[in-house]
Amino acid sequence: MQLENAVALITGAGSGIGRALAVQAAARGMRLVLVGRRAEPLAHTRALAAAAACDVFAGDITSAPDRERLARHLAAGPGHVGLLVNNAGVVHAGALESCSDEDLQRMVATNVVAPMALTRVLLPLLRKAPGARVLNVGSMFGDIAFPHFAAYSATKFALRGFSDALRRELTRHGIGVTYAAPRAVRTPAAQGFAHLAGPMKMRLDAPEDVARAMLDAVARDARSVYPRGPERVFVLLQRLLPAVIDRHLCRIATAIVEAQEQVEAGTG
Repeated sequence: MQLENAVALITGAGSGIGRALAVQAAARGMRLVLVGRRAEPLAHTRALAAAAACDVFAGDITSAPDRERLARHLAAGPGHVGLLVNNAGVVHAGALESCSDEDLQRMVATNVVAPMALTRVLLPLLRKAPGARVLNVGSMFGDIAFPHFAAYSATKFALRGFSDALRRELTRHGIGVTYAAPRAVRTPAAQGFAHLAGPMKMRLDAPEDVARAMLDAVARDARSVYPRGPERVFVLLQRLLPAVIDRHLCRIATAIVEAQEQVEAGTG
């Protein structure tokens, strides 16, 4: 995909990976449309990106009226979308029994339904841009389901499946699909599972590095982008020898529960 001068719509652009993507995309000469729930963080991202052309849209992508309002806004503005980045997402870390119905509904609505529905609504605008592409930001948890991230992993598995099916469906329209599977990233959302990062031996990447790898993948029309390192081996093991991954992650899950029980016993 030719990035320079292409219109890039980025959801969840107010922080984290979305903000880093905006800055990286602006540096490559892309025209930006930044989407998020709150105007103030989006304005901060726009200032950091310092793009020659940058539009800000405050709205909730889990809301059908807001999605339609965004589509009308784009139709009246650039009139097309070259790159749709479905980046917005939420995570709830902890045992499944700690997830309320509201937690589950919010994750599914934001991580699965919203990117599917937004892509559908924006398809007419994507068709108008030669060589358009959809970038779905998933997670390594969409390949390897981690304990204490059961619901979140389920949403990312769904997004990966959606990406594969959408790629095959849109080929005849000349629209590509790239699925990105970063490992843990140093973002505000990561603070919610900081207590699990150590026991699970998570490696946290800088959002700038993750964003750079994603846009590099888009530029070369890659079907997917995964982090460099042992994770690629783990993905292969998950597919070929899942019992090996089961044993490893079950030990980690048990160790986490035992550590929590010790803390509770010490403070009780």
